[in-house]
Amino acid sequence: MKLIAISVYGEDKPGIVYRISKALADCGANIVDIEQTVLQGMFVMFIVAEVEDESCVRKEVQKAAEDVKVNVSLTPFQRKEEDEKNLYVVTILGKDRVGIVRDITKIFLDFGINIEKTTLTAREELISIEFLVDLGNKDAAEVRRRLRGEAERLGLDLVMQPYSTFRREKRLIVFDMDSTLVEAEIIDELAREAGVGEEVSKLTERAMRGEIGFKEALEERVKLLKGLPVEVLEKIYSRIKLTEGAKELVRSLKEAGYKVAVVSGGFSYFTDRLKDELGLDYAFGNELEIENGRLTGRIKGRIIDAKEKARIVEEIAKKEGISPENVVAVGDGANDRLMIEKAGLGIAFNAKEVLKEVADGSISKENLVGLASVLKLPAEFKKRI
Repeated sequence: MKLIAISVYGEDKPGIVYRISKALADCGANIVDIEQTVLQGMFVMFIVAEVEDESCVRKEVQKAAEDVKVNVSLTPFQRKEEDEKNLYVVTILGKDRVGIVRDITKIFLDFGINIEKTTLTAREELISIEFLVDLGNKDAAEVRRRLRGEAERLGLDLVMQPYSTFRREKRLIVFDMDSTLVEAEIIDELAREAGVGEEVSKLTERAMRGEIGFKEALEERVKLLKGLPVEVLEKIYSRIKLTEGAKELVRSLKEAGYKVAVVSGGFSYFTDRLKDELGLDYAFGNELEIENGRLTGRIKGRIIDAKEKARIVEEIAKKEGISPENVVAVGDGANDRLMIEKAGLGIAFNAKEVLKEVADGSISKENLVGLASVLKLPAEFKKRI
């Protein structure tokens, strides 16, 4: 027995798969792999078959192709076992334009990466292209770093995950809040109301870049809020905006069976309100101490820093009976690093470089809905978007 690859394409019509498969069966050929789709009315099929009488197969398949008016080609095929490959799934996200496939495949070619499969999904202006690639003996972390740099240069987002992770069902997704689910750093909004915006903003930026510890930065910023009336919290929540697509994405995640959580170094007043508004399963944040209707400038109870975030994610997963490999974590700053690293899939969203370096992929602010493609959410979500 020898292997032969058969490619079939032409205008779609009933009976193509039957006629080609019948020709193979009539010649005693066994189909060991098959993939078929219809693109814009064009039928495309690829078959790998074990054949004994190659001349019979060539004659009968060609005759069947002529009968149904499609094009066919047959070539010898040598199987490469999957365990010999270093397979990754690379998802590219961005606004649709001419030349995206060319630009990305040129990068793969320059890096010597073989493309095994390509799938494209469009949601109005947003395009998602999924590549199954074989890295061979290349270092995955280095390839991810270089691919991300090239993708960003082209104005595109990139997520790269091992094929084994990609195939595994995801069951829990954990989001940061500030600059992730909402388009604001809420502590900066509070600071502006307290008249200490500039001082707090500088501390926030230093913390986001990882230059100072989160706990230290949080305590110093909260001290500056002392005396702020509690009514300001409601005022700020009423004006902050959800990140574009966040509500639709969460709804689709819930419909797909995900447990959805927000775990934030921000404040519980806002995470609790967000939990109610979006129908989240869990919400964690730091609790501002309030006395006589005003902020005291202190945090009440435990402080949720990077270590505590990661611990809370583990706690949720354990409670729900979900393994770490089935957890997705999405965040934007240094405080999200540990939960991103420990998750089965870690996404740096609208993030600083320090987080992009350890994440499986990065997604920019306007492409949050692109997570639907990365997570293979149901088609209904695509329609809503």
